[in-house]
Amino acid sequence: MNFKLEIRKILEPQIGKEFDIEIPPNPEMGDFALPCFTLAKTFKKGPNEIAQDILKKIRPTKYISEIKVSGPYLNFFINKSFLIKETLQEIFKKKGRYGAHKKNKERVMIEYSQANTHKAFHVGHIRGTSLGESLARILKFYGFSVVQANYQGDTGAHVAKWLWAYLKYHKGETPPKVNLESWIANIYVEAVKKLEEVPAFQEEVNKINLHLENKSDKSLIKLWSKTRKLSLIAFEKIYRDLGAHFDYYFFEREVEKRGREIALELLKKGIAEESDGAVIINLEKYSLGVWVLLRKDGTCLYSAKDLALAELKFKKYKIDRNLYVVGAAQSLHLKQLFKTLELMGFKNASKCYHLSFSEVRLPTGKMSSRTGQNVLYSDMKSTLIKYALNQVKSRHEDWAEKKINESANNIAIAALKFNMLAPDNNKLIIFDYEKVLKFEGDTGPYVQYAHARICSILKKSKLAISNPKYKLLDTEEESNLIRQLSIFPQIVLEAERAYKPNIIANYALELTRKFNKFYELHKVLTDSEDLSRARLVLISAVKQVLANSLYLLGIDAPSHM
Repeated sequence: MNFKLEIRKILEPQIGKEFDIEIPPNPEMGDFALPCFTLAKTFKKGPNEIAQDILKKIRPTKYISEIKVSGPYLNFFINKSFLIKETLQEIFKKKGRYGAHKKNKERVMIEYSQANTHKAFHVGHIRGTSLGESLARILKFYGFSVVQANYQGDTGAHVAKWLWAYLKYHKGETPPKVNLESWIANIYVEAVKKLEEVPAFQEEVNKINLHLENKSDKSLIKLWSKTRKLSLIAFEKIYRDLGAHFDYYFFEREVEKRGREIALELLKKGIAEESDGAVIINLEKYSLGVWVLLRKDGTCLYSAKDLALAELKFKKYKIDRNLYVVGAAQSLHLKQLFKTLELMGFKNASKCYHLSFSEVRLPTGKMSSRTGQNVLYSDMKSTLIKYALNQVKSRHEDWAEKKINESANNIAIAALKFNMLAPDNNKLIIFDYEKVLKFEGDTGPYVQYAHARICSILKKSKLAISNPKYKLLDTEEESNLIRQLSIFPQIVLEAERAYKPNIIANYALELTRKFNKFYELHKVLTDSEDLSRARLVLISAVKQVLANSLYLLGIDAPSHM
């Protein structure tokens, strides 16, 4: 039952369609509320007076038991017995689709992760990967046709530096079978440091970059192809860990030629210009500075490649909207990209959107692949699993080793991903092992454990979950749980509209808190069979909605922990 829609039907004849309905922070303030601040300009009255005027014109319904004014708010209370029955029945009817929306014809591409070959995949990359995967699931759940894409830098200056360092200091060295990720990352860091020590080496790197782009050195291309493959193999292992799925992979190499062509076309049209031999677009009159497309040696920068990629996405994959899940550090670049697309007459320029997210930093400061000051994914995973193994073993000495290892891995990934998704997209994350590894409080394992606990209770019970007497669910804690369950469809809508998985994460935390409060104060399996059956129905609904929430976050919902 969409209670928000029912409230809109009551209000629209009185105030039109331009208004928002909120969920009050406290149940005593109602189940839903209309804030009247935004109506003041239209009605030319104060919000308190508007709320009083609207109240005089509307009446409760069989769904709405009471309507009250509280200052500038009009508060709506859902009929309690109706709320319990409708909410629980809908959850059991829709199960994994509870909170989902009907099909939408719009086709949306979400580009995320963008880990470059020949560089480290570190903790900073995990935020963008987790965010993009969760957003894809939320948009699919809400009915959109979603295309998941990964654009990776497999050529350009950073690759040239890596190849230069390998040929100069590691030629003939066999890549290790263990810690391959570290080996790749360390060579790049070494390249950067050597170039800082001897700037004259940059000429050697530039020649490699030119040969790489022109494909004029077969042995270099062979080395590039081999080491590129090693990077991609390492990435795929990480993506499997993180549950990240991609429908398409784009690479800089495949849009390089078209990027150069577009740059020269823009030059010919007078949109771009030459400056010291380079091809640039002067965007200063838009307060966006100067955007360089081609270097003076003719090599293509990722700016021109991004123009070609945008063209490819809309032309080949027939998308209606394109979301770039890219760190805030690239905000200027993406503004320059979108403005250039507009200037070149690209009809879908307005359908490109940058979903920005802040950095992940160490307690000691900013991470950087250039300096090696970061936490490699492989190192981080090893530390997390080691801690999780100790936790699982201490609680389940009787478990088989395989079961312990599976549980520890599950917990470690959940702890990591939830840590990346729970904060707002634009909030800086300080990656601190001690905080990530807490198994109580605002963490992924905290939510997972509630789901596993309910699975255990249901497994122990011998009662059939059918024909419950809903009226028996009359305690404050049960009412709070049901109210929380009822708003899940609205939460999904808010997360989809704002592009913010943290809305789902924080909802799951609150649902878990409410369940734990209920479980602390009330037995599920009581002497009364009717009460036990009603409470089993309630916690089954909680289990389902927790599972739905975790799925949307890209986190497993375990049956045991």
